Amino acid sequence: MDMARCGFDCIVIGAGSAGCVLANRLSADPAVSVLLIEAGGRDWNPLLRVPIMTGLFLRSRLHNWSYRTEPEPELAGRRLAWPRGRVLGGSSAINGMVYTRGTPLDYDSWAQAGLPGWSFDRVLPFFKRAEDHHAGADGLHGAGGPLAVGRPVLESPLGDAFVAAGAAAGFPRTGDFNGPEQEGFGRYDFNIAGGRRRSSASAYLDPARRRPNLTIVTGAQVARIAIESGRARAVELVRRGRTERIEALREIVLCGGTVNSPVLLMHSGIGDPDQLHRHGIAVAAPLTGVGRNLRDHLLVRVSYECRQSITLHNLMRADRAALAVMRALLFGTGPAARFPLEAGAFLKSDPALSQPDLQSHFLPGLSTAALRLPFLAPPSAGQAGAGHGGHGFFANIYPLRPASRGTIELASSDPLAAPHIRPRYLSDPADRALTRRAIRILREIFARAPFDPYRGAEIMPGAAVQTDRDLDAWISHNADTVFHPVGTCRMGTGPDAVVDGELRVHGIAGLRVADASIMPAITSGNTNAPTVMIAEKAAAMMIGE
Repeated sequence: MDMARCGFDCIVIGAGSAGCVLANRLSADPAVSVLLIEAGGRDWNPLLRVPIMTGLFLRSRLHNWSYRTEPEPELAGRRLAWPRGRVLGGSSAINGMVYTRGTPLDYDSWAQAGLPGWSFDRVLPFFKRAEDHHAGADGLHGAGGPLAVGRPVLESPLGDAFVAAGAAAGFPRTGDFNGPEQEGFGRYDFNIAGGRRRSSASAYLDPARRRPNLTIVTGAQVARIAIESGRARAVELVRRGRTERIEALREIVLCGGTVNSPVLLMHSGIGDPDQLHRHGIAVAAPLTGVGRNLRDHLLVRVSYECRQSITLHNLMRADRAALAVMRALLFGTGPAARFPLEAGAFLKSDPALSQPDLQSHFLPGLSTAALRLPFLAPPSAGQAGAGHGGHGFFANIYPLRPASRGTIELASSDPLAAPHIRPRYLSDPADRALTRRAIRILREIFARAPFDPYRGAEIMPGAAVQTDRDLDAWISHNADTVFHPVGTCRMGTGPDAVVDGELRVHGIAGLRVADASIMPAITSGNTNAPTVMIAEKAAAMMIGE
């Protein structure tokens, strides 16, 4: 097919968590021609299906944009790794697969800020439409949708100890983090079915790949959206070293994610005029909010040596790891067929709060940065847990709704160049204070009786780190992203908004953004499930439902 000559009714840019949803839903009408463009490759690598391989893909350049932040002033000038998926399925192909939707108040606050179509009761049907929930359909969950939402068996006694220790510390338990009450200790749901990852590509794209009206192009990076007379007319993409122009007959939907969506808008002349002028880019729409309002979750880990040989370290010998991966590939069973962040919690730092303000994930091993994963760097000093043969455990924790905001900015006029990512973590002092409090809460939990048979010495932060000053210094040198960036093409009204309530770019016809970048504020939990919901709702609006 000569794509440049025929054009397409709808062009979807980015085949990630949102783009695969749009490609499926829009191409369900055989009269609508859809082009899906992905900068990465096909998702043929069988290891993408193995849940435990998340640790490998997040740390390697394989299927990964491998972005890095600029030096962060409040993090001792460190540059943090920002993995983003570069493959069909996007970040849903390499992430931790945890399925959390956030709280109803997250979405009701969007509605109260002038977006009535995004209240919880208006978005819940789109969560349910996406889901094939392990417990079946009810008022809060869907069944029969494309995206499997499973609950693996919690096999580690350490995970049981974490939930029991939370209860012993006076916190509630919850049977469902996406149920009527988010607060408490419990078990996570995952996008895993039959021991295999369910990315947006496998869930949404696989059933649609053979449709004659859907064309999927990989290895092609869109350099610019052509804006003519106030309308998005075409995309200009680079493939095999050549630039091609493809016409959009109806609409273009940008699903590049929190980093790539604002970058592409700016290279297309949509953004802050001062920044565009610095790079010699003509202004098509002066939207100063493009690339601003960047939010992310910044975590810390509290880890201990384990006195019993019952942790993930048992898998980290090359022969055992290979056997576990082969078992997962062939049969969808065994320890590699699940992701070990099975237990966790949503907590209130103060009982007087109306909703949780902290989230935690527990892992019955040390951080993947300290595990002896084949082909990757050896454990870092201070994390190996050498006193007990490498056996240890940790929980991460982070503020759910950080006040700090950052930016995505162009580095040059080259559309293929990586941007400047400046999250400005901890720039609001309230985030640092809450992070200190979070560390102390985790220490209190790990000190409880359910961990007495397992708890060894504290590895991080370490028993000597106690005062506010010492904790602040440790946080600056050790805090890390949990890979939940949102907000850089904010939905709403006012001078800093980029898209309206129907995700249409202000001032430009025929162009929408549908991904995590449109969130006005970060949701209270992992962000992939809300991203899928956004895409489901965007498709419904485009179809006219």
